Amino acid sequence: MELYDELIARGLIAQVTDEEEIKELVNTGKATFYIGFDPTADSLHVGHFMALCLMKRLQMAGNKPIALIGGGTAMVGDPSGRTDMRQMMTVETINHNVECFRKQIGKFIDFSDGKALLVNNAEWLLDLNYMDMLRETGAHFSVNRMLAAECYKQRMEKGLTFLEFNYMIMQSFDFYTLFQKYGCNMQFGGDDQWSNMLGGTELIRRKLGKDAYAMTINLLLNSEGKKMGKTQSGAVWLDPDKTSSFDFYQYWRNVSDADVLKCLRMLTFLPLEQIEEMDKWEGSQLNEAKEILAFELTKLVHGEEEASKAKEGAKALFSSGNAADMPVAELTDDDFEEGNIGILKLLVKSGLAPSNAEARRNVEQGGVMAGGEKVTDTKMMVTKDDIGQDGIVLKRGKKKFVKVICK
Repeated sequence: MELYDELIARGLIAQVTDEEEIKELVNTGKATFYIGFDPTADSLHVGHFMALCLMKRLQMAGNKPIALIGGGTAMVGDPSGRTDMRQMMTVETINHNVECFRKQIGKFIDFSDGKALLVNNAEWLLDLNYMDMLRETGAHFSVNRMLAAECYKQRMEKGLTFLEFNYMIMQSFDFYTLFQKYGCNMQFGGDDQWSNMLGGTELIRRKLGKDAYAMTINLLLNSEGKKMGKTQSGAVWLDPDKTSSFDFYQYWRNVSDADVLKCLRMLTFLPLEQIEEMDKWEGSQLNEAKEILAFELTKLVHGEEEASKAKEGAKALFSSGNAADMPVAELTDDDFEEGNIGILKLLVKSGLAPSNAEARRNVEQGGVMAGGEKVTDTKMMVTKDDIGQDGIVLKRGKKKFVKVICK
């Protein structure tokens, strides 16, 4: 199976501008492509994971990736998928985040011997002359068409600042610059970036009379249509200082039965034939699939040694060998209000805390974990779906555990 067909089979491709041309370029290793990463935090997160894996797949097939860090565009802020304006960051914060991104991207992409490039769009965006930009670039953009773009439409009711309105032009200018400087002929990105990417291909066509291509990848959504990569305590980060390798492993180990095979296809490098065999798995076999998913992704981000440690740590904590001695707390329908139970009530019901006041103190001191994740919010709600058929392990302190199940 050629690479492009594999990308389709894995459910990665959402939209393309020119399928036959793109297929030819990626299959023959002739694509010089870029993916942009705006440094809005000091670590990449699971939301970036699919883009990084796609870059790795394409590089393995002989294509040349350009990782573009948005040191310039981060000063504006991408309005795509936002209902409000992003908080403006200082130059110092952006520069710090840029350096953090450089280190993390290097774990996925081989930059040796010119096999890939890592560039910062601050190099050209920060020195632009405003009048030149208006005349030479702004003249090629229709305001009517820009306002029809999904990334702007959803902001019109609450208000769209002129600052953010310029984001599409800046991203398009990035593609135009990379095309000229590095022969970059293709841009990849999330499906929410489609309008911005088309702006780039059109700018290249209008100013240079040449063709460039765009392809979007499907967003990583769970079976309920929500973006994956968030927990009760926030984002799942790729930096081990923000999300430990154990917590990272546990996040993937705890995905729902409905999502595990999709994640294996889209994110791992396991052969499709092996994953297709897993399509037949049911019941407890899906737990094995989740362990495979968690190990493969933790290995990609943190290395095989850390992945093995996380796997063994999880087994020591949650395996049947220890679970035999673990007390079980059964919840009935009466314990839930509209399918939810508060974490404090859950700690009391499970016998891990004698009172709500004690349960609150345990949470505030950081001593409570639910399903492998630290609980930081005393108002956190646990749903019946969170507990699921297998139950979840509730932990207080280092040695007190209980398995919570629903009758």
